[in-house]
Amino acid sequence: MSAFAPPAPLQGVIQPEQVAIAEASGTQLTAASRRAYAEVMKLRLGAARELLRAELAATPAAPSPVLVANCADFAELMITQDASRYTALTNAQDARLSALSRAPASAMRDYARAEITLQLGLSQLIFRHLVAGGFHLRSGFHQMQAVVKRYPSFAPARKTLGICQFAVGSLPEGYHWLLTLLGLSADVGVGLKNLTLAASQPNDFQTESLIYLTLIRESYYKKPEEALRLVERLHTQQPDNLLFAYLLISVQKRQRHGEAALAAYRSRPTGADYLPVAHLHHMAADLLLYKGDYTNSERENLTFLRENKGQHYRKDAAFKLYLAAWLSGQPAATLARYREQINQPGPTDVEEDNYAQHYYHQAQALHPLLTRARLQIDGGYNRAALATLRSFQPTPATLLRDRIEEPYRRARAYQGLGVLDSAKLAYERTLAVSGDAAPYYFAPQAALQLGYMAQEARNPALARIYFQKALRYPWHEYKNSTDAKANLALRELK
Repeated sequence: MSAFAPPAPLQGVIQPEQVAIAEASGTQLTAASRRAYAEVMKLRLGAARELLRAELAATPAAPSPVLVANCADFAELMITQDASRYTALTNAQDARLSALSRAPASAMRDYARAEITLQLGLSQLIFRHLVAGGFHLRSGFHQMQAVVKRYPSFAPARKTLGICQFAVGSLPEGYHWLLTLLGLSADVGVGLKNLTLAASQPNDFQTESLIYLTLIRESYYKKPEEALRLVERLHTQQPDNLLFAYLLISVQKRQRHGEAALAAYRSRPTGADYLPVAHLHHMAADLLLYKGDYTNSERENLTFLRENKGQHYRKDAAFKLYLAAWLSGQPAATLARYREQINQPGPTDVEEDNYAQHYYHQAQALHPLLTRARLQIDGGYNRAALATLRSFQPTPATLLRDRIEEPYRRARAYQGLGVLDSAKLAYERTLAVSGDAAPYYFAPQAALQLGYMAQEARNPALARIYFQKALRYPWHEYKNSTDAKANLALRELK
């Protein structure tokens, strides 16, 4: 698709006659659907739906407009998580599946049916309809396998199958009972091969495939440079694309480029044409908190809580409001109000919400210096963090948690500055102070980082020791993601 195609050499040139043949044979989106999909990718859903209106009226069972219409509804539901829209949008997804059953078989028809089934399952899971969601995910997964088998050269199906295979194959051991119950199994390596194929050859969903592949490599395989290059290029090519702006902010934030992420946030496209993305305010609140701009961080999180229609990240936002108020010396009544907000009913599926809830129940005071240093490191202000840590003076009364956290924070700051010898020593000290059973995430994360460093130094035997050590720690707030990363790293060593 020309609107989202990466530049050569990633994509060849599709000639107009090839497009016509592909549309007629059901292997490409129609021209109107392609334009609408470009608007979906920009999160301009009203414009996308308007572009689809005539085609859907003329051919209500045509796979191309039906699929893109569903992508618009799915994007709205996943991003806003608006419960008041759930019934209407999932009913529409069911109706589209019924319409597709009347269309003649083709690669696009079969792909659209499998894709919409998966989107319906994910929609149901997000809103806690677990049985129906699990059924549709299982059905969609098997349907997509059948599409790839029947149409092996149809790249979009390999995109979705690859994502499914990676997601299933990388689930931590604690979720294997669920996979057994659903009858699902997958190989991570096969999933990545399918996704790579979809990202490397011309097709309507090539850029989407490339985004998924690059973000997986960034998050699980320590390849941040690829992700930064991609999101910067996409944002430069389409500055009016809100999704690409979101990705740029998100990747810069994860890579601790606080100032760059804030700049991207402030220059993002805005206006009534775009789907409201409340989560952007929560991301900005984090970035401002890292910088020590507590007043504006508080303002952004209050905006998030006011505009957010979903349930996720509410506990995390309340926790960050508490931190901003505490670190800026606000009255005790304000601190108590924000702290109690953490405990309001809501899910803890997201690790950040789980961490906030754990903090509330633990009822153990945070250390102001270590907290400030943690936030500075998260924003990439590593020299400021080391200066903050120099004021930390442990005493016999210092909590074990704080004695473990201090060398861990020091290690993160040194690693961020590229002073790897000092980082390794501080990570090793974290492991030594923690022992094998402390219920905190500092030691497991230290072991994971030491494993990555050994892997980078081409010492697979030592890397394996550290990754296995990361897996052996008992419960901690980030165990699911830590274990997933350690397991994937171990598979890479084989």
